[in-house]
Amino acid sequence: MQRAVYPGSFDPITYGHLDIIRRASEVFDEVIVLIMNNDEKKGTFDMQERLDMVENVIRDFDNVSVTIGDGLTVEMARKLGANILIRGIRAVTDYEYEMQLATANMILADEVHTVFLVAKPEYSFLSSSTAKSIAKCHGDIRAFVPEYVEQKLKEKYRG
Repeated sequence: MQRAVYPGSFDPITYGHLDIIRRASEVFDEVIVLIMNNDEKKGTFDMQERLDMVENVIRDFDNVSVTIGDGLTVEMARKLGANILIRGIRAVTDYEYEMQLATANMILADEVHTVFLVAKPEYSFLSSSTAKSIAKCHGDIRAFVPEYVEQKLKEKYRG
């Protein structure tokens, strides 16, 4: 059985993330969405809020689950019994960053392989940061995030 982990901050989850999850779920027997803190970013939602949003939007996927992790991603993959890390690539700049991570992960755990899924063109510009910036200015984010996530963003930036 092929178990894959899709790590990220998911702060919040977007349609781009969901597309990667959908495609990964078609390739692997099981996909675990792994919510991790990114020390380089200040989180908008706490880990439990992110977990709630991801659980809500993946409920129609039979072979996808979600959990919160900490520490090294490869160590979490080992702990979860996965030997595949899924990473989404939107642009060349993503590739450069992701290559660095994948190479470091190979050194740390050579049995854990990184698989890159290229973003569909309609999601190549999309990021959680973009969705949050638009939501903060009370713009229409329906094209960026599922309805449940849209409501959570509106609540967060309401006043």
